Order: sequence, then C-alpha cells, then structure tokens
Amino acid sequence: MRISFIEFLNAAPLGWGFLHGSLKGRHQILFDVPSECARKLASGAADAGLIPVIEYQRISGLRVVPGISIAARAEVRSVLFLSRKPIHDVQTVAVDVSSRTSVVLLKILLEEFHGCRGVDYVEFPPNPRTMLEEADAALLIGNPALAISRHGLYVYDLAAEWNRFTGLPFVFAFWAVREGVELAEAGGDFEQSRREGLQSIPFISEWYSSRLPISSPEIRQYLTGNLNYRLDEANLEGLRRYYDLAAKLGLIERPRPLEFLAIPSAASAGPVS
Repeated sequence: MRISFIEFLNAAPLGWGFLHGSLKGRHQILFDVPSECARKLASGAADAGLIPVIEYQRISGLRVVPGISIAARAEVRSVLFLSRKPIHDVQTVAVDVSSRTSVVLLKILLEEFHGCRGVDYVEFPPNPRTMLEEADAALLIGNPALAISRHGLYVYDLAAEWNRFTGLPFVFAFWAVREGVELAEAGGDFEQSRREGLQSIPFISEWYSSRLPISSPEIRQYLTGNLNYRLDEANLEGLRRYYDLAAKLGLIERPRPLEFLAIPSAASAGPVS
C-alpha cells in the first residue's frame, strides 16, 4: 500500500509499527501534513491515509478503518485558539493552512456555542508571531501548538471547549482507504502498528524529546493522558455530533454515515459502530 501519514507527534503511535516495528518496509509511507494527506487520498496518489475526519465528508467512496482514531476525551493541548482579545471581541482569525478538521471545529465553537458572527478566517503558515501580527487570533495545531508560549494571550484548547459544551470526546483523524483498494491480509496492519506504537510510548517520548522543545515526561503525558487512539462508541458519538453541527452551519452539505472497512480481526480492536 501507499500510505499517507501525518508527521505530527500525536500520530506517532499509529505509525510506529509501519516505520520502526514489525511492519517496517512492508508498505510505502508518504509523509504529509493533514491537508496533503487528504489531497493524495482524493487524487489516488495514496491508497490509505490518516486523514482529518472532515475530509471523509468531502471525498467520496472512502471507507474507515475500524477501531482506530486520534481523539481527545477532554483537553488535547495540540489544537489551540490563541487570541490577543477576549473571544467575543475577535473579528479576524489566522488559521493554520495544514488544518481542516480543526478549522471546522473552531467555526462550530465560535458560531454555535459562543455566538460569534462575521468572523473573517485567513489562511497562514503555522507561525504564531506572524499570525497574531496579522489577525486578532490564531488557530495553531500539532507540534507548534505544543511548544507555544501562552504569555499575554487568551488561550482556548479546542477539544476542551468542545467537551465543555457537548460533554463528548472529539475525534481529529482516522485511517481511511480509497474505494476499490482491497487490503486482504494487510487490513490488520493498521491495528498492529497502533498496538506496537502504544507499547513503545516510553521510547517514542525519549525520541521526540530530543527533537522538540518538550520534555520526555511531558510527551508521555500528552500521548497517554491527552490523546485516545480508539474509535469506540463514545468517540463515534462525538464524531456524529461534529458532523451534524458542521452540516447545520453549512460547512458540509449533509452528514454521510461512516462506512467501515471489513477487517476480520477488527473485532478485537473495540466497538466500531
């Protein structure tokens, strides 16, 4: 398979088996940001990809690998809304060009729950200093968000805000496979890679701490405490609510029900519907 993979710390456990474990070399791994991952899956440049969940509603024919996601039960820490003003005074928002699901989430939070209207969203590279020079607020995701200084800013964690208003987890990404791609015995590789990644979190934490300005204990807490890598019923309920609200605000046409890839071994991965 040609697998498009997100080069963010939050995705590391899901790709660890493919990159460093028993599945190394079995598939072609393409390293991308979330938006590029979705583009390659839509164009046929990739057979499978770890896509932002909103792209399932925009790319026809996709099937979801059951049981696996990148989600947060409450605070996520790596998807932040940074503002120079109180949230109700914000008029312009610079959004990270690599994000799509998080942009829709931000619009839902601002418009549906905070009652903010007429906000102007402008795409920027993920440089918080430049973003906040050009706009009242900024949406920052991934590794840059984890390392940002919060001094002098109003900071809102989007997953925590979602949970505060809905009481539900938030799902950011899942594995999806293009229509016509048959995985056969390779279908279980996604769960195998995830399992090896979760078993390797102490090593992942040390490895990334040498490459990011974040300590190993902090990374370990982020991967085990802030993130959840299942696609169980609670996460699915949050995902369905997200799709419903995106449709209500006209950000997608209407929610398309999730269609799961049939993987015989997936039952051991937990609930999938």
